[in-house]
Amino acid sequence: MQFWKFAAIPLAALALTACESQAEQEADLAEDQMEAQAEQSAAEAGNEEAALGMTEAQLLDAELVDADGNELGEIEQVNRNAMGTVDGLVVELEGTDRYVVVPMRNLVAHSDGDDQDVRTTRTAKQLAALPDAKMPGATETADAM
Repeated sequence: MQFWKFAAIPLAALALTACESQAEQEADLAEDQMEAQAEQSAAEAGNEEAALGMTEAQLLDAELVDADGNELGEIEQVNRNAMGTVDGLVVELEGTDRYVVVPMRNLVAHSDGDDQDVRTTRTAKQLAALPDAKMPGATETADAM
């Protein structure tokens, strides 16, 4: 009898997963891969400054905010060019499932008490106009969404 109590949880999770479309499952997998890559990269970078006077871990913990401090999105990954220099931040836009790469231009670190955020001069509308970020492992079907 006790077995069924524990088996119900995985079965319920499986049922929820079965309700998702293939594209949603691929998007979830790509998001999980991106988060794992970001965590690994931050761990490898350690306390080394990545950009804006912040470590990679601090950047990943920060929110992207506008000039008034309103949250525009959550920083999910640090983008680096071929030379290893940070050239953009992958941000999940607030209230959406969209990810965009925000170039470092016009970004500054902003402290609000104990919190560190990244401030941009861009508006939510300007961020929404940026192209979608390429997600790791995403297929063309998932990218089209």
